[in-house]
Amino acid sequence: MEQMRDQQQDRANDPDQEQTQNLDQAENQDQTQETEGGRIPGSKTGTSKRKKWAAIAVAGALLLAAGGAVGYTMPDPKASDAYRALDTVKSSAVADRDSARSSYDSIKGRYDTLLNGISDRETAVGTRETDVTAAEGVVKDAQAAVKKREDAVAGAEQKKAANTISDGTWTVGTDLTPGTYRATAPVGSRCYWAIYKSGTNGSDIVENDLPGGGRPAVTLAPGQDFNTARCGSWEKQ
Repeated sequence: MEQMRDQQQDRANDPDQEQTQNLDQAENQDQTQETEGGRIPGSKTGTSKRKKWAAIAVAGALLLAAGGAVGYTMPDPKASDAYRALDTVKSSAVADRDSARSSYDSIKGRYDTLLNGISDRETAVGTRETDVTAAEGVVKDAQAAVKKREDAVAGAEQKKAANTISDGTWTVGTDLTPGTYRATAPVGSRCYWAIYKSGTNGSDIVENDLPGGGRPAVTLAPGQDFNTARCGSWEKQ
């Protein structure tokens, strides 16, 4: 009785062993029936049945294994500590990336603004330089015109000075050019003028006068000296 209890316990612990024993018992019954029917145990018919039952057993074992595999549930990798740690690192990296991108966009915006401002200023400076160059050209032209007028006035003044005489004795051809000279303003009663022959020291008078008023005129030729006193200035006509 105790032996039978142990065998039942073993069969409960090992279902495959129990299935094998059941197959052996069925095979023995077949062999007994075949012997009683006139067949010899271990004949071809018995062997075929044993192979059939063996195949059925293997198939059952495979079904049991497949059933166990299908019923097994894989753990969720996202629930692991390693995954959560990596996810935290990833989130931090994404935040840093977004912050860096925002800073870059802000800096680039300011740079573009400064660059545009510099470009506008360069354009304005270029325009001013063009205006200054044009103004300098106008100033140079004006300066040239002023200088031309000054030169003309200076030349006229020099010419006038060369053709104007005042009190003193002047030698025609040396101190003044030959021609007709006229007092530039009315003379007084004390005006006196005289024309001498050159080299005579006033002893050879060609012509002289005390006009006493008006604007007297004299004609001078080479080889003559002209003396004037208290008559103001004379200008060549």
